[in-house]
Amino acid sequence: MTARVILITHAETAAMLTARFPDDDSLTTRGREAAIAASRALPAIDGGCAGPERSCMQTATALGLEVVPEPELRDLDVGDWRGRRLEEIEAEQPAELLSWLTDSRAAPHGGESICQLIDRVAEWLESGAEGRSRIVVVTHQAVVRAAVLHALGAPPSVFWRIDARPLSHTRLSRHGGRWRLTETGHLLGVDA
Repeated sequence: MTARVILITHAETAAMLTARFPDDDSLTTRGREAAIAASRALPAIDGGCAGPERSCMQTATALGLEVVPEPELRDLDVGDWRGRRLEEIEAEQPAELLSWLTDSRAAPHGGESICQLIDRVAEWLESGAEGRSRIVVVTHQAVVRAAVLHALGAPPSVFWRIDARPLSHTRLSRHGGRWRLTETGHLLGVDA
């Protein structure tokens, strides 16, 4: 059986608009409205799951999906940087920020490294999609990047080169024990 996973990034939050590290943020009004408008673009699915944070659960609700929260699909843990603006971190901890952006094993914020995130997402992909022909996952940009890297067998060093805009979808398929990237970066309801 071929497994198909449709990863949808959550809609816009205030953290995205202010270049702030997320802290279980809610959707903006514009983000919620965009998700409602995009709901008609969803295909038939066998089930759905989402990151446990408000942004993911609210996006799923606005899309009309009934989802189960999955702890493994939570956002990258940025530890002490949670809720802080990027420019603030850059001013106060420039070496630590540079280390985090250039070394996928670094976690100067006390949270999770990019490599740890990729391992967590890979583990979920290898077990969470098992036995399902098509599943929708509402999650975070970082989780989508990690899933793409795992599917392609790409090195963690290219993590920051993958774009995953709000309400974009990425499709992965698995057949014969191998993941494939079918498409990525398309906005829901917008033709390529």
